[in-house]
Order: sequence, then C-alpha cells, then structure tokens
Amino acid sequence: MSDLDSQIPYWDAAAATKTFTHPLHLPWLNGIGRHAAILDYGCGYGRTVEDLERHGFDNLTGTDTSPGMIKRARRLHPAMRFAALDAPPVSPYPDAGFDAALLFAVLTCVPSDEAQHRLIAELNRVLKPGGILYISDLLLQDDERNRSRYSRYADRYGSYGVFETSDGAVCRHHSREWLSALLAGFETVDTRTITVATMNGHESTGIQLLARKPTTT
Repeated sequence: MSDLDSQIPYWDAAAATKTFTHPLHLPWLNGIGRHAAILDYGCGYGRTVEDLERHGFDNLTGTDTSPGMIKRARRLHPAMRFAALDAPPVSPYPDAGFDAALLFAVLTCVPSDEAQHRLIAELNRVLKPGGILYISDLLLQDDERNRSRYSRYADRYGSYGVFETSDGAVCRHHSREWLSALLAGFETVDTRTITVATMNGHESTGIQLLARKPTTT
C-alpha cells in the first residue's frame, strides 16, 4: 500500500477535528486570471479553495485521498467541486487540464521519497505547459522535540525527518535540498519561509515554493 492511501483511515477519523493553517500568499497568484483552472490537490476540508473563491477565482477543483475530508468539504462548501481520489496519486483529470495546482501541507503526509516523486509527476501531468505549482510544507525543525523524534524513527522509515505523531499519523519534515531535488523538473520562481501552526498546534517553520512547469520539454 502506498503512502498516499495507507493513512486514509487516520485522515477520515481526523476529518471532523483537524484545523489547517498554511497561508495563501496572494501576490504569487497575481499573474493568474480569475477564470483559470486551479486544482487544490490534498484539499482537506476545503479551506484553501474557500480562500481562493473569496478572492475572485471561480474555476476551482479540490481533491483529496480522504473521503471523510471530502465529506466535510462538501458540507461546508456545497456549491464547490470536490472529489475523493480512488487510486492516489493518479487523479481522474486529463493531461494539461489545469493552469495551477496547489499542494498545501500534503508532502508532509507522504513519508517516502518514491511516493513524493509519483505525486509531483502526477501534478506535472495535469498542469498545462507554463502552469504553476504552489507548494506549502514543513521544513526540518531545530528544536529538541523534533530532533529527538527524527532520530528515533530514522531507522524504521529509512529517512531522517519522518516520524510518528502522538495520535498515530506518519509525517515528514523536509530539507530545502530535498525539496529542490523533488522539483528538478520545474522552474523555481520564488520561495518564502513562513511560521505555521501544525495540525496538532505546534508552531513550526514552513516553506512555500512557487514553481513553473516548463513550456517545452
């Protein structure tokens, strides 16, 4: 079972209670028309899609591996388009169907290198040439609590930065170098460092990356 579907029971159980806080940096979307097709991959309960709609974007699609999250999203935003993925990371969307894709606090839920590469490849497939990929995620933290759990779980998961939370999720924090390597097929446009509260309420250092799919291969 892949990273992308092995934790679905956890996210279904957490769907009613978790709060996500990664901020949307609107200046990065200034070059995108309000009718552009935007995919929020790993949309959770639809918080970021709602934010986009509030700022005038009207061609929005949210998708998630968790049926529980999608059920909550549909209840909160009945007029918006949401879909649960049947075979993640593969989505039902056609090649080059979107002008932009958002991946907010999703890589942290995908522990393995291989699964992260598959996910980025899928987003590359559905993006139009010149389309943008906007990632918001978590960096490796410097505090003792996090360093201790990175070390404790490194052998079990084969990667420093992967750990288990106290309520049963397997998550990952990332080095800047790894994220750069992961996006090697894209052109990096901008990056910014942020402070964000995790789903369990811990203040953490995050990173946002804006990348563009090349117009030619």
